[in-house]
Formats: sequence, C-alpha cells, structure tokens
Amino acid sequence: MKFWKEVSTLVTVDVRGNDVNQALRRLKKILNRENVFREMKMRRRYEKPFEKRQRKSREAVRRARKTESRRAASL
Repeated sequence: MKFWKEVSTLVTVDVRGNDVNQALRRLKKILNRENVFREMKMRRRYEKPFEKRQRKSREAVRRARKTESRRAASL
C-alpha cells in the first residue's frame, strides 16, 4: 500500500490596478507551467498499472523523437 506524499506549494498572484482578468491569466500560466491541469486530467479516473507503463513508454518515445528532431534541425 502506497501513501502519496503531498507537496503543497503556495502560489500567489498579485492583482495590480484591480485588473482581475490579468491576474487570472497569470495564475493559469503558472498552473499550466507546473502541469497542474494535466495532473488533474490524469487523476479523473483510475489508470491501471499496465496503462501507466504504456503511457510512460509512449511519452519517453515522444521525448526521444523530439530531441532527435531538434538535434537534426540544429545541424
């Protein structure tokens, strides 16, 4: 049985000049950079262990192809 260690970080966004829309955009950008939205999407349903392995493998292949294409483009 695994117990997940929760890491809580306090995110603060200053509202400048009563511009709440700009502060909301900044907050969304910060959360997107921290992959919070992706994590929420992944936790919506249970992922079986073999599905998790397959997903991680696919992501690793995608990352490898991406770095290889970047390396080829820079030459």
